[in-house]
Amino acid sequence: MEGFITDWLNLAIRWLHVIVAIAWIGESFYFVALDNSLKPPKDPKQRQRGVFGELWHVHGGGFYNMQKYTVAPPEMPEDLHWSKWPSYTTWMSGFALFTVLYLSAPNTYLIDKNVLDMGPVVAIASALGFLMAGWIVYDSLCRVLGNRDKLLGVCVGLYVLAAAWLACHVFAGRAAYLIVGAMLATIMSANVFFVIIPGQRKMVDAMLKGDTPNPIYGKRGKQRSVHNTYFTLPVVFAMLSNHYAMTYTHAYNWAVLAVIMLAGALIRQFFVMRHRGQVLWYLPVGGVALLAAALAWTLPRPVVPQAEAANAPRVKVADIAPILQQRCVACHSAHPTLMGSAPAGVMFDTPAEISQNAQRLYQQAVTLKAMPLGNVTHMTDEERMKIAAWFQGGAAQ
Repeated sequence: MEGFITDWLNLAIRWLHVIVAIAWIGESFYFVALDNSLKPPKDPKQRQRGVFGELWHVHGGGFYNMQKYTVAPPEMPEDLHWSKWPSYTTWMSGFALFTVLYLSAPNTYLIDKNVLDMGPVVAIASALGFLMAGWIVYDSLCRVLGNRDKLLGVCVGLYVLAAAWLACHVFAGRAAYLIVGAMLATIMSANVFFVIIPGQRKMVDAMLKGDTPNPIYGKRGKQRSVHNTYFTLPVVFAMLSNHYAMTYTHAYNWAVLAVIMLAGALIRQFFVMRHRGQVLWYLPVGGVALLAAALAWTLPRPVVPQAEAANAPRVKVADIAPILQQRCVACHSAHPTLMGSAPAGVMFDTPAEISQNAQRLYQQAVTLKAMPLGNVTHMTDEERMKIAAWFQGGAAQ
């Protein structure tokens, strides 16, 4: 019953997280596109009023005229929209999901003793510390380097690379990818909470007092908003990466993560430049080339040499069934004891089910060694080799 309730809690929070994330990313992408599509107003009266640029839209049968002011409009509008709650709700729901899945079961999700042997309390503290340190280091870089955007971009990129390396040498690969993504997502939301919104409030307060707002707040907000847009696609991959064990179980998983994140940033740059009227096809081509390189790099290698497998005694499903019964059916069963339902519907209760899921079993337990999750049931290398011999011998019944 506990596993069943956890699964439903997971579903509800994940659904909320996806909904609000779509709202935040959609709003963010729209404003970045708008900002890069603005043209100087042709009407001199608009320029006199401080309009920096405008864009005409046609959508849903209507025409829209979007305008941006150099600093602020001459008069404060009565109804002012603040773009903040989608960001806050995305982070809060994401952290709740992280707590339900990862922090509540550190031995299963956070710890891989082959990576680093640590206790559950240390693992939880390290994960939380990673999120906080991520923001502190990033924010410090921004404050020290100021408006030197190119140098700042290089330093932030190197910092993300170092964070990926460190996470993959502390946590289980699956958790490491998620934690790096959560670190970037925390930076994004913290940018909104600590920099963008407070700066906008100071500008509004100055206008209400009849003062001219300090343009530095707009410049800082713009800089952080630009960083957020380049973080978006890397974060989306990190949030989805738990489905793709061939990436996070690789011997150089930190480098694979860096390559895929860089591909996402290049593809995002293509759309940013396209909104400025520059179609730079080398950006998405470069992104796709990086993904192709990651694919080639992570191609699985035969675990048992073919010649050796051909000469070995034939392993049958009856020979590996006891291994699966001891190591796998606590989750992969019609009536699992550790979860509400069998993950992905994969079950190993009968010889027919084992044969039906032979490819998944071989890939996850042998090639990638991603299962059992966190190896909580202590599957040995000898047992993995026996499963490999069974599969490469034809997955005999």
